[in-house]
Amino acid sequence: MIDRWSGKQQQVDRKNPTNEMILNRNSVDQDYSTFYNETPKITPILTECEVLVVGGGPSGISAALAAKRTGADTILLEKFGCFGGVITTVGMETIGWYRYEGTVESQGGIGIEMERIAAKMGGTIKWPYNDSECLDADYFKIVADHLLTEAGVRPILHCSAVEVMLENNQIIGIITESKSGRLAIRAKRVIDCTGDADIAYLAGCSYRKTPKDEMLGVSTIFSCSNVNKERFLQYTEDNPATYADWGGLWTQETSGKEDQLRTPYLEKEFQKAKDLGIIPKTSPIGGSWSSLTDAGEATNLNLVYMTNYDCTNVMDLTKAEMEGRKETLHAILALKHIVPGFEKAKLRNFGMTLGCRDSRKIIACYNLTGDDVKNQAKFYDSIGIFPEFIDGYNIIILPTSGRYFEVPYGCLLPLEIDNLLVAGRCVGGDKTSHAAMRNMAACTVTGQGAGVAAAISLRQGVTTSQVDIELVQNELIRQGVRIH
Repeated sequence: MIDRWSGKQQQVDRKNPTNEMILNRNSVDQDYSTFYNETPKITPILTECEVLVVGGGPSGISAALAAKRTGADTILLEKFGCFGGVITTVGMETIGWYRYEGTVESQGGIGIEMERIAAKMGGTIKWPYNDSECLDADYFKIVADHLLTEAGVRPILHCSAVEVMLENNQIIGIITESKSGRLAIRAKRVIDCTGDADIAYLAGCSYRKTPKDEMLGVSTIFSCSNVNKERFLQYTEDNPATYADWGGLWTQETSGKEDQLRTPYLEKEFQKAKDLGIIPKTSPIGGSWSSLTDAGEATNLNLVYMTNYDCTNVMDLTKAEMEGRKETLHAILALKHIVPGFEKAKLRNFGMTLGCRDSRKIIACYNLTGDDVKNQAKFYDSIGIFPEFIDGYNIIILPTSGRYFEVPYGCLLPLEIDNLLVAGRCVGGDKTSHAAMRNMAACTVTGQGAGVAAAISLRQGVTTSQVDIELVQNELIRQGVRIH
């Protein structure tokens, strides 16, 4: 095991901590030839709160619930018309699909609670090959509403954060744009759960981005109707896919015992369709299915994976959205011709937006490393645990060995701005640690930790960088989180 301590005194090599360029808002990240000088604006105050959480995905829901349950007046702001983030807007229906035998994770915390409440409300289906739950993407909108309303979190939907309010290197609120116009929200603490570190970026915090040609790809998630469930499941039994089938694309870094574990993986089927000339050989198709209802609906079809797109570039996002829809038709055509049970399948729906895996990551007071996540790192300021599960950059490690690492509070703390915390996939860390921390279950760990820390810092009357970590940990334990 690696024993580490992380905190404000942690020395970070600001020049090159990850062998990649360190950027901030003033960096020339995108090339614009001309500019428009906006006139200063007097912005009305919409409302005030103690803790403002920006971004209503798994990390944001967790942060808002945790802050409110710790006693803080909390607002959760979301740009779409529903909470749930990647679950509800993208259609990725598993918070944690990695739960094969041997996995060790916290049996409490808000991530587990969300799954259990969804199951109790009838909004889940069992994942095919282990103990994981598939969440019904649309039903989870109701689950999220229920959890937030019951806790007393103040919701704001259809509202985007576009600028920050700063005083003396401390964040004091954000500027929003919505159908109501340009409005400000004052807050004593702000938690960035945008996935892309948008608030940290606007506040001038330093960050890193993997070069675009090395970034994890984006996906268009879709669902099909009119699938013959019995025929398809019989096909998967007659032609079982295992993690050994991932070998051409991924490097497995564990013992090899996972090779024979079943996986809902479809790859050779699409290669056959290409060989037969059914779809173009260049189509970026291949991946996994997730759940199949008795009504013949195949949901969370994660089969279109596109690379060389930057999720912080609006033109890249536009191109990827359109390419993804086009390639979905190729995927369905291949399924209809090659896979039994899909002969009469029809497109049911797309996710509301692309699934983005990679973009900005803050330079934090402590930046997680691949060594941390692979060697069961322990931290004095741990806010939770996460299994040794790595999925990205051509590495797959399944947590069947029972190994896990602790998540440090320091990776949530930007270097430059106080009273701003970052949770979700954009916490501080290198590429390999990102392949672990980007997973939704890990996002709930950082979200809950951030929410509690924000509320405790208010109770103490100190900034987020000065909060007593033992008080934070005690409250997390009270909320059911496993710290060590």
